[in-house]
Amino acid sequence: MASLKKVVISGATGSIGMALISYFIKKHVEVLVLYRNNSLRANRIPDHPLVTKEICSLADMSSFVLKSDNKYDVFYHFAWEGTFGDARNDMYLQNRNVQYTLDAVHLAKRLGCHTFIGAGSQAEYGRVEGKLTPYTPTFPENGYGIAKLCAGHMSRILCKQLGLRHIWTRILSVYGPMDNEYSLTMSTIVKLINGEQTHFTSGEQIWDFLYSEDAANAFYLIGEKGVNGKTYCLGSGNTCLLKDAVTEIINQINPSVKIGIGDLPYPPNQVMFLCADIGSLTADTGFVPLVTFKEGVRKTIEWYKKNNK
Repeated sequence: MASLKKVVISGATGSIGMALISYFIKKHVEVLVLYRNNSLRANRIPDHPLVTKEICSLADMSSFVLKSDNKYDVFYHFAWEGTFGDARNDMYLQNRNVQYTLDAVHLAKRLGCHTFIGAGSQAEYGRVEGKLTPYTPTFPENGYGIAKLCAGHMSRILCKQLGLRHIWTRILSVYGPMDNEYSLTMSTIVKLINGEQTHFTSGEQIWDFLYSEDAANAFYLIGEKGVNGKTYCLGSGNTCLLKDAVTEIINQINPSVKIGIGDLPYPPNQVMFLCADIGSLTADTGFVPLVTFKEGVRKTIEWYKKNNK
């Protein structure tokens, strides 16, 4: 594939999307950012000559028309409603997300894109003991995972019908600046800096963490070199005990604080092992994660302190 020159990103105001915008700016790639009118995070989108901002909610994608006649190369679809809490099992909401994904494929076609890249989730697999590969059987256990799996399969068929290349990603635990306040890393950082008590499970889960800058690099490479029709697992390929990850965060902020590990029971259907096999991703694109968890935590803490004084 030729190098990327112009891309579209939906749902760009999260940790991955914002890191990807910054990455594209460094690579001198033009970015069209689609965001909700009432987005509380819209101010995060950088003002830059390479960045064009357009209001377009998920419900508006089916009718959205770009004011200019610009054409783009790749459409990155991150936008999704109901990613946390009870909303993950709001079946009507999750079903609408599948429809919105198909609307995004049609929008990608109208914008002249040759490739559609969708953001799936490890939730598509359910609970798995071994490393997650593109070929690991999928048994999602909540509406969110079911909808992501369905969206991936249906958008692939639609892309083929419309003559678009299709690549699906299954994202594991990405963390970093601008991460959602409900994620493990960000919620822990926020509570510790604000002097709040932290509470955790026993932390025996074995998880794979990927820093957002590395995730952005992966998505850039997938857009440039990813193979049509493939699914890629997006993680670091390395694991650590959850309690060790929490301890690292605490040691960088306040080593003397009471950790609170073991205060909470495991929730139903707790995933105890989570690790990506990134072999095919590396072979196809050359992606190699560079940021260690210790360094990534340090950068995330620095970002939070700087932006929340």
